[in-house]
Amino acid sequence: MKRSELNQIQRNALKLAARFSFALPPFVTWTMEDWQTKNSEYDEIKENMLGWDITDFGSGDFHKCGLLMITLRNGNFNNPKYAKTYAEKILISEEGQVTPYHFHWKKMEDIINRGGGTLVLKCYNSGEQGEMLDTPVTVYRDGRAYVVDAGSRIELSVGESITLPVGQYHTFWAEGGPCLIGEVSKTNDDNVDNRFYEDIGRFPEIEEDEPILYPLFSEYPNMPG
Repeated sequence: MKRSELNQIQRNALKLAARFSFALPPFVTWTMEDWQTKNSEYDEIKENMLGWDITDFGSGDFHKCGLLMITLRNGNFNNPKYAKTYAEKILISEEGQVTPYHFHWKKMEDIINRGGGTLVLKCYNSGEQGEMLDTPVTVYRDGRAYVVDAGSRIELSVGESITLPVGQYHTFWAEGGPCLIGEVSKTNDDNVDNRFYEDIGRFPEIEEDEPILYPLFSEYPNMPG
């Protein structure tokens, strides 16, 4: 992905969050110059991967297959100084933009449609070897538990949510406009906790064609300080 594309995606995301009156923490809009003024008091942001996460899943076409995420709070699998056992993200799925089938080894999560169009999901159970099973899927949706056929279309209107258990494959996209999506979950580590059904890329290779607007969390290790 080109840096200019990432920068524009970030600008668009901030506009959409403002449209739905979702206030973001200050660190989301820290520039590289701002980061140079931050000391070890802010280590939690870097060590727990808070902030921007934008990926095209190696597709080369973000608007067709991609996702924007901003991690707002998180614990840490590997560092005992962080006691949080939970995480929160805000996601943006563009209309028709697909997030590929995947599940998480450790993370249970609630996905909430916070604003915009209809959020559409399809879910499958997984087997011991990570295979996708054609068995009935239990859907946990706003206090209701019910069973659907594998791969059934599940629609979430604004305000509705679904709980995705560990090991449950899911894909999603927005219809009728972009969706601002909330995610409330157990501690998240995108370096080790994702199991994609197909072999795809998770973090983009970036072509630097203009200066960084806001760094991605995957770029923190390369920043000074």
